[in-house]
Amino acid sequence: MSEYRFSALCPPDFSLCLASASPRRRRLLTGMGIRFTVYVSHADESLPDGTLPDRAVLLLARRKAEAAAAALPDGTAVLAADTLVACDGRILGKPRSEAEAADMLRLLCGRAHSVYTGVCLLYGGRAFCGCRETTVYMRATSEDERTAYIQTGEPMDKAGAYGIQGLGGQLVERIDGDFDNVVGLPTGLVDELLCDAFLHRTPSRSDPAAEETPSKQRGGMTQNEIME
Repeated sequence: MSEYRFSALCPPDFSLCLASASPRRRRLLTGMGIRFTVYVSHADESLPDGTLPDRAVLLLARRKAEAAAAALPDGTAVLAADTLVACDGRILGKPRSEAEAADMLRLLCGRAHSVYTGVCLLYGGRAFCGCRETTVYMRATSEDERTAYIQTGEPMDKAGAYGIQGLGGQLVERIDGDFDNVVGLPTGLVDELLCDAFLHRTPSRSDPAAEETPSKQRGGMTQNEIME
């Protein structure tokens, strides 16, 4: 029996379009048993000054979903997500250079930071949006260790310059919250949004900033559990 509630609600022929080039999101969505196609939207990812990280990921996920929907046949169900790292009031996206990756990892070293993922589902002419936050505690690492990691190339397409599901997991001491959220797609939240969509419980929101404060899922994991 599936662990996801939506499997009991959706039609057997249901499929959606994932508006993302991320192989990690594709893998997580596949693991949910959802049939999907992929369309990579090229939405504007600029943010107004002072945008809070939970609002930022909702805004960007909504933009990505709407950009994809505009290019697809009417009625296509579209799922999009955006992930950002926040530390000391700074929002960290993907590094644009190895030097920027080094700056990000130096900032995160030996301390806690938050990872936010916003998800937007467009279905039946309505928008279903939500956000999750996970706290990640990084180990204290040397500059040589961080440089060696950067030279693997793994940090360059990851928010915050590390991939928890890969070699970057060695930099993490533990997490408090949803592991999939740090990877880039909180599957529990996707399940909730799909259930809301099929049951038509959630009103459409025209502005992502009108969303309520995102809930936080807790349940710590140690470094050993992360790397398993």
